[in-house]
Amino acid sequence: MENMLMIEACKKLKLAYITDTIDNADEKSKNFIYSVLLTEIEGRKRAKLGKLLKDSNIPQIKTFEGYSFEEKTFPFDCSKEQLLSLQWIDRKENVVLMGGVGTGKTHMATALAVEACRRGMDVKFFRVSELVETLKDKFNRGLLRRFSNQIKKSDLIVLDEVGYVPFERVGSELLFNVIASCYESQSVIVTTNLEFGQWSSVFGDTKLTSALVDRLVHHSHIISFTGDSNRLAEALRRLKD
Repeated sequence: MENMLMIEACKKLKLAYITDTIDNADEKSKNFIYSVLLTEIEGRKRAKLGKLLKDSNIPQIKTFEGYSFEEKTFPFDCSKEQLLSLQWIDRKENVVLMGGVGTGKTHMATALAVEACRRGMDVKFFRVSELVETLKDKFNRGLLRRFSNQIKKSDLIVLDEVGYVPFERVGSELLFNVIASCYESQSVIVTTNLEFGQWSSVFGDTKLTSALVDRLVHHSHIISFTGDSNRLAEALRRLKD
């Protein structure tokens, strides 16, 4: 057993005073100590992942296992492999998943969020309608700054289902502030069933919508989802069975 491997394991665990014991141990003891250190490292990784997933508010764990990338159109500057690498999060870039209902947008957003957690990133997942209601409640109770500061600590924010429910002016303005504060400092994933030109029907104010889209689209990769609803297709298959 090479002492260097054990010393690196100790550094990961921030154990400063065990190296003398390692230097004086026989080979069998070193193997045992190393296995204990690795067990502790893996245990801490699992505990950290569990906490990150819990704090993320991801409603249901989904991965890319068995996920179909057919009928998904990627932009020239972001291939499937580049998307899955999550390097765009390091660059504070955004991803917009745009397409019809049931075409796999939320699944992709969720799987990307789960993968980010696995890599030790802080993630916050919101259904937009629920986020707006939370923002309004925090605002009315004087707790908005604290809540906003919690969001600002995240590496990745997922805003799911933009376009399904229209917002009142106050809700639109509060959501705008969240997105504006993320600009070039955090990455955002948005899922939407609407083209950008239709967003004013949700946010109400044309100028606010234009400013919001401008901040969101800059440094953004837009992936188009086509085809029929996966949920509808699955329901029809069950009926045939």
